[in-house]
Amino acid sequence: MPGHVDEQERLARVALGRLTEPGDPRLLDLVAELGACRLRDALLDQRSQGAPDGLAIDASGRVGGCDPEADLERADRLGIRFVVPGDDEWPTALEDLRSVPALHARGGPPLGLWVRGPLDLRALESSVAVVGSRSATTYGTEVATDVAVRVARAGRVVVSGAAFGIDQAAHRGAFVGQGPTVAVLACGTDRDYPKAHRQLLAAIAAEGAVVSEAPLADDPTRVRFLARNRLIAALSQGTVVVEAAVRSGALNTSTWAERLRRVVMAVPGPVTSVQSQGVHQLLRRGEASLVTSGEDVLELVGAAGECLVPEPRAAPTRRDRLTARERQVLDGVPAGGPAPTDEVARAAGMGLLEVGSALRRMAAAGLVETAPEGWRLTVAARDDLR
Repeated sequence: MPGHVDEQERLARVALGRLTEPGDPRLLDLVAELGACRLRDALLDQRSQGAPDGLAIDASGRVGGCDPEADLERADRLGIRFVVPGDDEWPTALEDLRSVPALHARGGPPLGLWVRGPLDLRALESSVAVVGSRSATTYGTEVATDVAVRVARAGRVVVSGAAFGIDQAAHRGAFVGQGPTVAVLACGTDRDYPKAHRQLLAAIAAEGAVVSEAPLADDPTRVRFLARNRLIAALSQGTVVVEAAVRSGALNTSTWAERLRRVVMAVPGPVTSVQSQGVHQLLRRGEASLVTSGEDVLELVGAAGECLVPEPRAAPTRRDRLTARERQVLDGVPAGGPAPTDEVARAAGMGLLEVGSALRRMAAAGLVETAPEGWRLTVAARDDLR
């Protein structure tokens, strides 16, 4: 096994994962106080002391199905490993969950992570989560894909949940960007959920990782999705929300990211789009930074000055290269037809000699030209005015 974790500690954490639900905050203090082995023994022996009555009662119905040795043997046959605190690749960022209050009765760092795929989880130190609506629009999937492509090309891991819509687009964008991606599931890593994403999950596991705290063969449930969301937020350096309705699991993930003091980013959508109402709430309340591209995301998660995005500017015109006085003369040349120098000077409110000199310079620059009746704007100058 990786790392230097006592085998009994690993077995105890596997057992506790079978006996309790993922993210049960009651476990956090008990594991810290009693240790995983003593707490496991207290839950397996219902007559022993140590576990609170509520937790013991919840675990009582699962005691018969608890066989951690068999779980690890099955995982090994499937190419799945169980990573726990103390292992070399344990993502230490998960420990930040200790200092964050529970949300929807879920919280705390996981007992361990079941991992399918070759990616060392330490690579998640520079990862970016891209999450959003399952019923994504074409606009949303295109933006999510583009963001993931740019993030992956920058050498960062793209994290998402393998769901339909935005999650799927994020993982596929990582493939296009030729970077690894991680799917965090609300079920066992030996399960393909959703079933339609079997090939997607296989592709992720081939070069990245499919991760879950839920034991093997466990089904996804609503409470497990809520528990899963905290892991996506904690494992990532920043979270990008691309399309999310007012009630959305993606917003739950962004809430965890905010609590963990991670970078929270949101992509605005059409003001008429139901799928973007939750995103717009985040932006309106100042709970997320507005991003419109992968470059924006990299600037926010990177070190200060590392990936600065230049301010968008229109291409400079010949008019932009004029002095303020020359522009004043140019404004005096009528757009409708030619005018003599004295009329241009009168319109510009400037002296005749200065205006004549300026007109000759602008003629050399291709902005004005002479006609029998006087000066007129060139086609190039009229184009600059449009």
